[in-house]
Amino acid sequence: MAEDKKKASPLDGAVMTAEGLSFKGVIMSPVVENCTGCERITEFESASYCPTYAKPATKWTHGICNFATHVKGTVVQGKTKVNPLKASKRAARGR
Repeated sequence: MAEDKKKASPLDGAVMTAEGLSFKGVIMSPVVENCTGCERITEFESASYCPTYAKPATKWTHGICNFATHVKGTVVQGKTKVNPLKASKRAARGR
């Protein structure tokens, strides 16, 4: 009654071709150095691939990859712009 349940790999059905790893009609590129430590990385035939994005190098060109689980984004806190007309109306009401 107790069956071994195999955890499905995110790259099930992927095939290695001459162009690279083909998964659902898309050619996947291996991960780049910035991706090391991410929880999404999957090994396939002695190479690491990101099942979430086909070309991980392009995700890192404009900053931090939004799929990266090992990097936390920084939030910049600054002054919020207040509409002067609304501020004067609030002041007149006593808020």
